[in-house]
Amino acid sequence: MSLGSDLVPRSAFVTYVARIREFTRTDWLVYASWVGMMLGLVAATGGFVAVGRAHGVDWPAEAYFVPGGAFVFAVAIAIDTIGHRTIYKEALRGGEQLVHHVTIFCGVASCVLLSLAYGHRGVWVPAMVFTVMSFVYSLVDEVFHWRRYATAKSDPVEMWSHLFIFIGHGTMMLGWWRCFQLGYPGVRETLAALAGA
Repeated sequence: MSLGSDLVPRSAFVTYVARIREFTRTDWLVYASWVGMMLGLVAATGGFVAVGRAHGVDWPAEAYFVPGGAFVFAVAIAIDTIGHRTIYKEALRGGEQLVHHVTIFCGVASCVLLSLAYGHRGVWVPAMVFTVMSFVYSLVDEVFHWRRYATAKSDPVEMWSHLFIFIGHGTMMLGWWRCFQLGYPGVRETLAALAGA
């Protein structure tokens, strides 16, 4: 998709992103914390895969989708959050903000539990529940966004950023779950390499 296309005119994208200049100190703290956490996920998963590869691990293709999906997810969130902290701040104060908090809680819990499932396979059950619930609440969130868009109270930049949030999150989690299903190949060797560093 070209930013100059009719789908997302370049001027709409520039206007949306330029709202970052309206941030208050609190907005910057929230933005840096949230986007920083997501970039930390990219660095942690990407770094883990890179260390394993440097030590001879032959990762399954799905392992690369974890940091790759996380990167798409983080960039889309970085764009989306600009609108959340500015033009849509008041609209989010109702139920939508609670939906965001529940979605984030479920998403973080799913990643933590899926990591713990490496050493404790039975933890996959709550990990799956939290994964599914993170997507369910993301769909609930979409209802708010599409209702706002349909009443001309939202713009295409926000809607496209949400599409890429879904693509990134879905790619990351399906890759992660596939690695779990395969028995986390390469993880033991990578942990050993990190322990010896």
